[in-house]
Amino acid sequence: MSNSLYRLGTANQYDNALRNIGQRQTALSNLQENLTSGKRVVRASDDPVAAAQAERALTRLSRNETDLRALDMQRNTMMLAESALGAAGDAMQEFRQLVVSAGNGAYTQTERDAIVQQLVGLRDQILGYANSKDANGQPLFQALGSAEAPFTGTATTVNFAGLPGQHASGNTQIAKVLDGDAAWMSVPTGNGVFEVARSATNTGNVWADVGQVTDPSALTGNDYRITFSVVGGVTTYDVTNTTTSATLLSGQPYTTPTTIAFDGMSLKITGAPAANDSFDVKPSQPSNVFAVLENAIGAIRDARNPDGSTNSGSLTHGIGRGLNEIDAAMNRLQASRGMAGDLLNRADRIEGDLDTRAVQLEDDRSRAEDLDMIRGISDFQNQQTGYEAALKSYASVQKLSLFNFIS
Repeated sequence: MSNSLYRLGTANQYDNALRNIGQRQTALSNLQENLTSGKRVVRASDDPVAAAQAERALTRLSRNETDLRALDMQRNTMMLAESALGAAGDAMQEFRQLVVSAGNGAYTQTERDAIVQQLVGLRDQILGYANSKDANGQPLFQALGSAEAPFTGTATTVNFAGLPGQHASGNTQIAKVLDGDAAWMSVPTGNGVFEVARSATNTGNVWADVGQVTDPSALTGNDYRITFSVVGGVTTYDVTNTTTSATLLSGQPYTTPTTIAFDGMSLKITGAPAANDSFDVKPSQPSNVFAVLENAIGAIRDARNPDGSTNSGSLTHGIGRGLNEIDAAMNRLQASRGMAGDLLNRADRIEGDLDTRAVQLEDDRSRAEDLDMIRGISDFQNQQTGYEAALKSYASVQKLSLFNFIS
């Protein structure tokens, strides 16, 4: 009975030894796989929690890389828009200088007509900048719309075919296009509060400046007309509120130059008006860059008298108003360019945040699944030593036999 139990114990010992050797071999193989892959978690079954953490980190890393690629495209487009606005600003400055030169009293109307041709070329060039496109053929200033050419129309009348508005920026993106309506189609006429228009029927050599606001609280928003009378060599003027038909000033003596003030506004009129010459004063109206350019061109071109001479009053008035509105248009372009610059700065900050996030996510993934190589090598060597010892022990036991002790 005792011999039978002893035989069972020996068999169990052999089975346990083989099982332990197999487990050590499996563990050694797993450690070797960890070392060659550099990962502590090769399969989800190795550590389900760590595998899930690593998978989440990889998913977020992929999304982060997608955001970076999209941001790079948006930044490239915004750089093109900023460059187009800069080029347009340079062209506007050249346009302005030509308008100033057209006011040179030594120039003939023929010379001014030559300047007009240069101005027309610059106007068309600026329209081209407004319809600039990115590398994919998308307009840079289409705002919220999808028109292939947001600015359409004739050379003298340009319309915005897009949908006004600015795309919002997010935590990981910036607007990919600018609001073309705000950049190109929002220029106030006159001085921004009211405008002074010289009557087309004026025959005298007279002009007015753009005027200024002297008392904002007295402004009415009404329309006015200043009319001159010349009787016996004496020039007087009347100021009428054409909205209410009320006469504000009547029979006022005129000498050049004269500053006329009424209802919180004042303007200076210079020159020699003829009888019934007039100026209309109206609230400023919304205009656009292209209308401003065309009006300046028209002021120079239309100053020609029938005999080929120049009506200096008409020219001076048109140039003065034109320069003021050109400056306002340049300010709008500069404001939009500043917005583009702000968006580019925002893109740099977002890129920095995304890069930092990528480092953090990679660190999360690494902590979850990567192998500590020093510890991995140590574990492998320990397991290898144990495995070799188990093999030697088992081999030694296998060699033992009772017959070796029977003489």
